[in-house]
Amino acid sequence: MTECIFCKIIEKNIPAEIVYDDEDVIAFLDINPVHPGHALVMPKQHIEKFVDVPPDQCKNLAGVIQKIMKSLTGELGYDGVNLIQNNGTAAGQIVPHLHFHVIPRKTGDGFAHWHGRGYADGESALWAAKMRSAIESSGAA
Repeated sequence: MTECIFCKIIEKNIPAEIVYDDEDVIAFLDINPVHPGHALVMPKQHIEKFVDVPPDQCKNLAGVIQKIMKSLTGELGYDGVNLIQNNGTAAGQIVPHLHFHVIPRKTGDGFAHWHGRGYADGESALWAAKMRSAIESSGAA
């Protein structure tokens, strides 16, 4: 995918501060970090959305994410980590190449979470039933 900025980084056509690189997965520092060490982890294969990742590739991808998280909360001294993956433009995905943000956190650092809205009476049971049905009909169960 010649127009994808992440593919260009993977192909080493654009410089990046790479922190992990293997045959299938790469991780590099985000150029607009929430905190130093904020990394992007992604498959080298151009895949746009997480739902399109072949299940056999998920294990290595998750393992690399864990390595990055452990480095941040271990030797690098962060208190916690947010793992964020925006799937689709409506969810805030800007670059159409699957990537996970591994964001290091310190207690009281001011990085805000989203605000939940809660459910009306009976609404959670209705949504749970709809989702179970959708999972079953999609073959994902």
